[in-house]
Amino acid sequence: MAQDEVQRTGREAQLAQFSRPEQTFPVLMPAEIERLRHFGELRQYKDGELLFETGKRGPGMFVVLSGHVAITQRDGLGHVTPVIDQGPGQFLAELGQLSGRPALVDGRAEGEVEVLLVPPDRLRALLVAEADLGERIMRALILRRVSLIQAGIGGPVLIGPSNSAGVVRLQGFLTRNGQPHHLLDPDSEHDAAEIIARYSPKPEDWPLVVTADGTVLRNPSETALGRAIGMIGGAKDNRIYDVAIVGCGPAGLATAVYAASEGLSVAVVDTRAFGGQAGASARIENYLGFPTGISGQALAGRAFTQAQKFGADIMIPMSVKSLDCSRASGTFALALDCGDTLRSRAVVVASGARYRRPEIDKLDKFEGRGVWYWASPVEARLCAGEEVALVGAGNSAGQAAVFLSGHAKRVLMIIRGGGLGASMSRYLIERIEATPNIELLFNTEITALEGDEASLLRRIRWKSRLSSDEDSADIRNLFLFVGADPATSWLDGCGVTLDRGGFVVTGAQSEQNQGRLVAPLETSVPGVYAVGDVRSGSVKRVGGAIGEGAQVVASLHGYLGDAAKPAL
Repeated sequence: MAQDEVQRTGREAQLAQFSRPEQTFPVLMPAEIERLRHFGELRQYKDGELLFETGKRGPGMFVVLSGHVAITQRDGLGHVTPVIDQGPGQFLAELGQLSGRPALVDGRAEGEVEVLLVPPDRLRALLVAEADLGERIMRALILRRVSLIQAGIGGPVLIGPSNSAGVVRLQGFLTRNGQPHHLLDPDSEHDAAEIIARYSPKPEDWPLVVTADGTVLRNPSETALGRAIGMIGGAKDNRIYDVAIVGCGPAGLATAVYAASEGLSVAVVDTRAFGGQAGASARIENYLGFPTGISGQALAGRAFTQAQKFGADIMIPMSVKSLDCSRASGTFALALDCGDTLRSRAVVVASGARYRRPEIDKLDKFEGRGVWYWASPVEARLCAGEEVALVGAGNSAGQAAVFLSGHAKRVLMIIRGGGLGASMSRYLIERIEATPNIELLFNTEITALEGDEASLLRRIRWKSRLSSDEDSADIRNLFLFVGADPATSWLDGCGVTLDRGGFVVTGAQSEQNQGRLVAPLETSVPGVYAVGDVRSGSVKRVGGAIGEGAQVVASLHGYLGDAAKPAL
């Protein structure tokens, strides 16, 4: 068999492992490549030379003009695995190259290679300017990231028991941020033995995390892990943005997409992951345009990609410690937990609300060890074939109950009130009533949690609010969806008015307090706006949050336009 035919057969076999290979790895026609030339520059590479390297910031998208490039996976344990070879007419990139994130794989020249290199800023311009071609490229970038996640290609290696609190915490963090990773359980994976022998981890060290360069972290925080794998950097070169958005939930993402697409420079900061609480929803069935439903993560992931496409800088995980509204330098100053200061001409508060912690004795002892505040596939894996309990009566609780019912033996749904109609959509109530392994306990509350010597939840107790009846069950996973408290502590002392519940006051309420005309979503501080769940009086629905995020952009344009006018 001729060498060319052998190579072609090998590439066909590689393509067969990917779903929708023709869309994941399309071949551009010569005329299409010509349309891309003014977005990039020619580069040549010698045989064996790296075009991009795992863990190092990628220079952008490569369009192969001649030669072939071998794409391989290399993890921090020294394993190298072939992924695919790409040749003339194909392009090398995935979603991370929209923002210059570190590469998840290696790209090495096979023979002499000539490429067209399109840097991240020009790639974003290309996607907007060349609509039809940009759509094909964007679809491929998304499908490639999905393939990397599904195959566990690229990203950090987590080593630890699959049910340990640290593993569940970091897996949830990486999954919700769309970051590829894979887990090695020392109970079943021989590859973990050498690392364990070398580092002798204690139970509190789980998981060990091995990054692409071989660095080993012991049970790192989300921020430490995010920095180690290049997710975040900090404020860029003291840049002053048009708008800083605090919160990357539906409201913040909507603001970012519409503001960036209309030419505003945008920075988005979030302490955990894109999507907020909505990102943890297993299925949203009443969102306009998705008659079969869509998961919260899928909906948020699309918006996250859109925001990057239009050039928004997204910093996750990053916390805002405080907001300085004095405008001593003519801008708002947001103090970040990394020590940097983010400066902007306007601020949008979209920090949402966090699930409330009910007053149950020893609750904090079991958080992350059987007590959960969201229900994702990571937590569902722990519930397979077991009985679980869930507290709450809103839409989030209903979506979680239906989702968990597909994994657990029984879902015990505990509700303080006498029904679901006042707080849950009718379609969810009907779904719950039709699901045989969901049991409803009305007018009931949890009274105690019991665990073992390792502080893992093992049993819960509850009682009726209408009688003295008490009961208990051996339950190792408890999900809490009992209302939310606004995430507004970072606004202390900045002059933004809050209501009694701590939610941000906007519009007419602020106007009454300030004696001035205030835009509907503007706070008591000119130039500071609030959208979504964090806003006093908001409807606390995904659709409402997205609508407010889009609506506030008009006010931003007006405010920034007025601020730019010279004083008379």
